[in-house]
Amino acid sequence: MKKKIFLAVILSAFVGSILTVAVICFLLGIDGKSAINLGRLFSAMNFIESQYVHEVEKDKLIDGAISGMVRSLGDPHSVYLEPKLYSQLKVDTSGSFGGIGVYMGFKNNVVQILSVIPDGPGEKSGLKAGDSILAVNSEPVSEIDYGEVALKIRGEVGTPVELLIHRDGEEDKTYTITREIIKVQTVAGKMLDDKMAYIRISNFSENTGKEFKSLLTKLEGEGLKGLILDLRQNPGGVITSCVEVAREIVPAGPIVSIIQRDGSKEVYTSDLKAPKFPIVVLIDQNSASSSELLSGALQDTKAATIVGVKSYGKGSVQTLIPMFHDDGLKLTVAKYYTPNGRSIDGVGIVPDVEVNLENPVIVSRELDTDNVADAQLLKAEEILNEKISNP
Repeated sequence: MKKKIFLAVILSAFVGSILTVAVICFLLGIDGKSAINLGRLFSAMNFIESQYVHEVEKDKLIDGAISGMVRSLGDPHSVYLEPKLYSQLKVDTSGSFGGIGVYMGFKNNVVQILSVIPDGPGEKSGLKAGDSILAVNSEPVSEIDYGEVALKIRGEVGTPVELLIHRDGEEDKTYTITREIIKVQTVAGKMLDDKMAYIRISNFSENTGKEFKSLLTKLEGEGLKGLILDLRQNPGGVITSCVEVAREIVPAGPIVSIIQRDGSKEVYTSDLKAPKFPIVVLIDQNSASSSELLSGALQDTKAATIVGVKSYGKGSVQTLIPMFHDDGLKLTVAKYYTPNGRSIDGVGIVPDVEVNLENPVIVSRELDTDNVADAQLLKAEEILNEKISNP
């Protein structure tokens, strides 16, 4: 009798799911295979609702189903965002937010700190670029969607967050860091001598284009004849801000092409008639996304010489999609390509002149964002001086 009741319940759930799916498919014009898959989904949900040992909330089942679909993509940059995380992400690029002042990347199943904001709580606590985050508040990052790690680190200003950090050559260590309002000035620089200027862009936020144009105009008024553009430890950010910067220094033509799965293409272009001065760009293994986009455009158009080491290799584009329940979906929807049609996703930008920092040379420079000049910067100065002397 129990067996018959059990089978009747299964049959009832299945029939109910089939009817539901049939109506949905009819209204949406969905094909047979998709209808079968929807039937599987609804059957599982109905059976769990009616037979699971504890009462369940349908909203949680739907959230879990969406999250599972995104995880199955195997893409660390695509993630389902519950309401709290979705709300936090929407302020991600506003230029002012509560956090610990670090930028992170996700590669080869590792969550790594790409750069640390000067004088931020992370730097003051001892965090460094290259550190790997193993756990957040005792929760292993292996149990968290990679795209959620940064959002879990954020929280109410004045509250602490614990990070378990791995640093090569040292024992793993727990850092307790108090969250602060992080105000980000993304562009800084100055004249190095009477002809050579240095500009560092820490990341691309909403105001980066305006900051860059303003500083560049000031330096040009001071007699700039050549520019060192430092994109090291720049994790990327808002593509349109990157394009604003590119339009000041990349010669006329395409800057970047964004191509979706169906082949549709969006091309950002520059109207700059010709390069105004020689440029040397500094990149490293933590230069990612929009910083690679800019480096690639300058390299392909031969408007700059790239110095440093191979960059991170993130050439995909994400969009934020509201899911109508105060939640959202951050999904990879396209890849971007340099003017010569290169995709650097998983590949990175290879510098024209490779210089590593195993034996750095330290010299005081007293810059707004960097107080030292290392082997890479010194090489950039050497190359730029040659370009200025022999245009």
